[in-house]
Amino acid sequence: MNFLAKLIPGRTDAPTLPKRHRRVQGVELKTEAELEIMRQAARIVATVLKEIEAMVQPGMSTADLDAYAEKRIRDMGATPSFKGYHGFPASICACINDEVVHGIPRKRHTIRRGDLLKVDTGAYYNGFHGDSCITIAVGDISTKAKQLMTAAEAALYAGISQVKPGNTLLDIAGAIEDCVASYGFSVVEDFTGHGVGRNLHEAPSVFNFRTRQLPNVKLRPGMTLAIEPILNAGSKQTRTLKDQWTVVTVDRSISAQFEHTVLVSETGYEILTDRNQVPLALASCL
Repeated sequence: MNFLAKLIPGRTDAPTLPKRHRRVQGVELKTEAELEIMRQAARIVATVLKEIEAMVQPGMSTADLDAYAEKRIRDMGATPSFKGYHGFPASICACINDEVVHGIPRKRHTIRRGDLLKVDTGAYYNGFHGDSCITIAVGDISTKAKQLMTAAEAALYAGISQVKPGNTLLDIAGAIEDCVASYGFSVVEDFTGHGVGRNLHEAPSVFNFRTRQLPNVKLRPGMTLAIEPILNAGSKQTRTLKDQWTVVTVDRSISAQFEHTVLVSETGYEILTDRNQVPLALASCL
């Protein structure tokens, strides 16, 4: 059960949104008709992640999870957003322990008790994407891993709490950065969140730390953002492995990440990939 989600409801109002496609500060504002499609894409993502979280067991491989995710996404009438994206070979990114992002699922990558597993996936449905990531504790994990996982989820919801018209990306970034600092962990600065909609990655960049190096966009109803703080237990520094995809921590410390696709509504936000809003019907899917 996601206790933080209880504190922050998934939808704060009935949004009033643009009737026609338009952009503000280079960011597309979605219409209500477009958002209905995005809700379906996001629901598919939330369903797959909820099922994977329930089915993960020691002895499985990350390739097993990838095969399951692709089948479920396609069974629900969508296509995997990640597969083939800039050449990425899989439907999920699967990262274990010191792997930070973009881990390629492989048969030889066996999931073990005590692992901290990150699963990130997206679904493309009728012209729009949904995108979300979870961190899963595989059996009993270390105290440090529990703290890191808690901090990563808390940071996500701290950022989401700042989503409302009139606030800016720096409000989101500052809330995330302050939350992470309160736990004593580091924010990975090499990767940010992003806009999401017709494209898997679109404007704006949604950063997780205070910076003047990126545009500080003012939030407006109809914007859809993938907010995704990534935390390391040690140094924030990362490096990319020879496969040109998998990113790891330079000091081999563990890493955690949570992500939601979030709508800026008229007076607040709606978490489109809220896993609490989808049923768990795993038995019928296996």
